[in-house]
Amino acid sequence: MPRALLYYRYGIAWRTFFEQLGRDVVLDEPSDRGTLEVGDRLSVDECCLASKLFLGHVSALIDAGVDAVFVPSLMGYGRFDTFCTKFQALPDLAANAFAVAGKPVRIISLRIDELRGETEEAAFKGLAARFGASRKEAARAYKAARTAQRSYDEAMAREQEKLVKSLGKLPAAERPLTILVAAHPYVSHDPFVGGVVEDALRDLGACVLFADETDRARALKRSYEFSHSIPWMVNRELIGSILMLHEHIDGIVLMSAYPCGPDSMADDAIERCIKGKPILTLTVDAQAGTAGVETRVESFVDILSYQKKGGYLNA
Repeated sequence: MPRALLYYRYGIAWRTFFEQLGRDVVLDEPSDRGTLEVGDRLSVDECCLASKLFLGHVSALIDAGVDAVFVPSLMGYGRFDTFCTKFQALPDLAANAFAVAGKPVRIISLRIDELRGETEEAAFKGLAARFGASRKEAARAYKAARTAQRSYDEAMAREQEKLVKSLGKLPAAERPLTILVAAHPYVSHDPFVGGVVEDALRDLGACVLFADETDRARALKRSYEFSHSIPWMVNRELIGSILMLHEHIDGIVLMSAYPCGPDSMADDAIERCIKGKPILTLTVDAQAGTAGVETRVESFVDILSYQKKGGYLNA
């Protein structure tokens, strides 16, 4: 199982599902510069940074001698709950990239496209049947996967809500700068991509919140106050989360993996339409080093600290 892309959103469910079916789940190591260099060689230039990292992770799993790699095809859960098209084509991308490289890989996949009647439940139960599971075993594995992922997500949301409430009880003079990192989870939580930003913020004494760690259902619903036409589910959740946390934060860091199409549109809309909080936009690409990112983060925190002391008028 590649430690990349939607693993950072659904990884608990995926691992639980296969373990319930009696399969051994193998994860490769977290991303580093070597992962990106391998993935970059396997990719075309138009692939985003996150896709290049994904191919680097698949390559590491092939080298580790796994029997198969799990690469789902995810279209979406409704008209305004879709994913970037790269997630739909990911199994073909992986198979073709490694066939050309002379490293053929066995892909285990499923397809979720609820607009076409291909539901998540049917997809997972169908995959379980291909592994020889009975209907009862398939239903049990899917239920366990859903429960484990939901429990994890709810726990993360509760912890962040508790943190926000505790910050609100502090006197203004004692309250640390609170920065919201808004990015796809495979950007914000990948140690090679978002880890640099999180570490830099914490080293500067800031309290870091993550837009993907709010209640997803509430965030999705709140996003419709911002737009009724944005089709991408994760971007919707991030926007809703920004609206939910807006009054509790001092600034926002928008992070994107170059050249992400959905982010290029959604982030621009956020910058134009969500006012009242300073926003730092960071676009990370295959050539970016950490020094430039750390310098921009440090400058952003300096500005926020000066503003908090009354040095700037609030816009």
